[in-house]
Amino acid sequence: MHYSHKDIANLDRITRLKLVNSVSGIKPANLIGTIDSKQTTNLAVFSSVVHLGSNPSLLGFVSRPQTGESGHTLENIKQNGVFTINHIHPEFTKQAHYTSAKFDRSVSEFARCGFSEEYIEGFAAPFVKESRVKVGMQFKEAIPIPLNGTILVIGEIAHLILPDTALEKGDINLEDLNSIGISGLNSYYELKKIAQHPYVRANEVPEFNG
Repeated sequence: MHYSHKDIANLDRITRLKLVNSVSGIKPANLIGTIDSKQTTNLAVFSSVVHLGSNPSLLGFVSRPQTGESGHTLENIKQNGVFTINHIHPEFTKQAHYTSAKFDRSVSEFARCGFSEEYIEGFAAPFVKESRVKVGMQFKEAIPIPLNGTILVIGEIAHLILPDTALEKGDINLEDLNSIGISGLNSYYELKKIAQHPYVRANEVPEFNG
């Protein structure tokens, strides 16, 4: 099967969305929690969270073009300057998926989809109590992507909350935490750790050609 640029452009919208969203492989599955100036909380599933650097500790995600029906997450972040990123686990994958519906601004996806709000002192945004990995983010910058109207939202880690047993040789063991991934728009995958290799230095690379 071979799709040219023209073939992809001529696909119907949903088929194109699923195809292009899947081609990059498994992506992290997260719920992003926010709150507006009227104290109404919002929760939405995202598969675009990405590591942008460790010093400072930056993460980013892609926000879709802002419309009257969507964009509550970014609006809330701009109002309050904070948001949370929460891992999704198999026991609440279905609930998490349904946060993608275009609810009215007055409806909290926490309540509508059966999640519990959790707060820590001095940080306004709600965490997902059911998640085993919770990240509190301080908003830093929103960078428009002119090619399609999306926005890269960048934040710095203010709080990182995870089980004491989560670290293995300094790495977070996502398999033990039962964190999951997303492919396309609506396919969810469990993660299985298959290897752990050392930090690579050029003089330590083995010979791979026999």
